[in-house]
Amino acid sequence: MNLLEIRGLNQFYGGSHTLWDVELSVAPGSRTCIMGRNGMGKTTLLKCVMGLLPAAAGEMVFDGQDLRRLPAEARARLGIGYVPQGREIFSHLTVEENLRVGLGVRKNGPRTVPERIFDLFPTLKSMLRRRGGDLSGGQQQQLAIARALVLEPKLLILDEPTEGIQPNIVHEIGDIILGVNKNAGVTVLLVEQKLPFARRVASEFRILEKGRCVAAGDICTLTDDVVQAHLVV
Repeated sequence: MNLLEIRGLNQFYGGSHTLWDVELSVAPGSRTCIMGRNGMGKTTLLKCVMGLLPAAAGEMVFDGQDLRRLPAEARARLGIGYVPQGREIFSHLTVEENLRVGLGVRKNGPRTVPERIFDLFPTLKSMLRRRGGDLSGGQQQQLAIARALVLEPKLLILDEPTEGIQPNIVHEIGDIILGVNKNAGVTVLLVEQKLPFARRVASEFRILEKGRCVAAGDICTLTDDVVQAHLVV
């Protein structure tokens, strides 16, 4: 059974039809990358999954639960960790306070920040008293991912995790995604524009074009012809 199953998903933003009958299956343990040019509905799809935007029609089932009936906070309690585009950390809170925000989400989750978070992000351990707003962009992205991982999710959703990040941190983020997928069994669903990163991190891809899924497959089938047809601006 797929961990996340989306069927016939439609969404409207004002008078615009932004998602058209989107179908998406995410298998347990997979790393699925949603790709597409700007404005094609990628972020909208993730926000629908998280309950941050309403879906007009269709089904969304996560781990056997009907997501469309649940508010966003209940979806997080089921085990969906979300790292939004632009990070959206709490800039006025300390690193530790940002991390502790996730502790109260899952009833059966940890009561303190798990030590493995600092194994994954050793830089953050030395910055626990620093305000989130004082961190560099790359450090803020690490904090945003760490905050999502604190709730020990089954599914980690990341919206453009490499956007505006320096290359050495981009590589570290790739290592972390691959590590939590392999070692902790966390399924990954991400939106990513950078082809080298997507090819390194993802196990499969889906391409959205004008709100429709137009190409899909194992990441090894993301050929230059597919890129030229659907991704090159």
